[in-house]
Amino acid sequence: MEQIIRASGRKQVMRQQEAGQVEYLTFPLLSAQPGITHGFSTRKGGVSRDIYASMNLSFTRGDEEERVQENFRRMAAALGTEVGHMVCTFQTHTTNIRQVFSSDGGKGIIRERGYTDVDGLVTNEKGLCLVCFFADCVPLYFVDRRNGAIGLAHAGWRGTVAGMGGRMVRRMEREFGTRPEDLIAAIGPSICRDCYEVSEEVAEQFRKMEEEIPGSPGLLAELEAQRAYPHTQILKPGKEEGKYQLDLWLANLLVLRAAGIPLSHIQVTDLCTCCNPGYLFSHRASQGKRGNLAAFLMMRDQEEADFDGS
Repeated sequence: MEQIIRASGRKQVMRQQEAGQVEYLTFPLLSAQPGITHGFSTRKGGVSRDIYASMNLSFTRGDEEERVQENFRRMAAALGTEVGHMVCTFQTHTTNIRQVFSSDGGKGIIRERGYTDVDGLVTNEKGLCLVCFFADCVPLYFVDRRNGAIGLAHAGWRGTVAGMGGRMVRRMEREFGTRPEDLIAAIGPSICRDCYEVSEEVAEQFRKMEEEIPGSPGLLAELEAQRAYPHTQILKPGKEEGKYQLDLWLANLLVLRAAGIPLSHIQVTDLCTCCNPGYLFSHRASQGKRGNLAAFLMMRDQEEADFDGS
């Protein structure tokens, strides 16, 4: 398997998996949930070429459609499903969330979506695989075993500062009766603080976000006391005046805790897309010359999963 660079100061979290030629990543916490299939793609095992090599999952960045279709087929096979059972977001950095059903299967891959401006998906139907796309932004996974529901979201800095994680929790509560304390969540591979420099304008929005989260100082103190994260600074000064290094992982962790998900129910990636440009697509590392990765989440319908909360 490919040698990867893991984030400094973090325990090893993400596991590399192989299915034929396909390599993908999983979270131990999500893998431990009965009836749940999930994954995060890498660049390995597809048929795309050049800047898209090889597992590109985007139809909109100039790659050949037939190659992208084959890449999806390979990922579906690796996860034990079919492209006709997958449904995709239409991401535009919003916090819009769509509930999807088995009738939506194939949308975004072999069928037109019929919707736009959707950065989060939720469902309570087994056998339907949710799909979101990434190349530095943050994947957010949600599993409610008690009520049999899942959610998957895309959170760039705009989605993060607007509280996409909390909005997903509230949407699942409204649609499925989800209780935050029952959720299992994961924050997926994306750009790390050391690689992500932002302007004063963006930094100010995150300062306001932190101030407006109820109990924010206590939540950060909890992280420090439990040694759940290496630091408690969402922002640190950059190399130049007026620039800052932004920690999207910590910001999303704070949002999820503020939404009521227990700290022990949240797993945070240790892989940065920008630190691993040969293994994971990174918009920043490639200066925009790249394909897309994808996150996948599904409740299996091949077997009866236990959703009694035990």
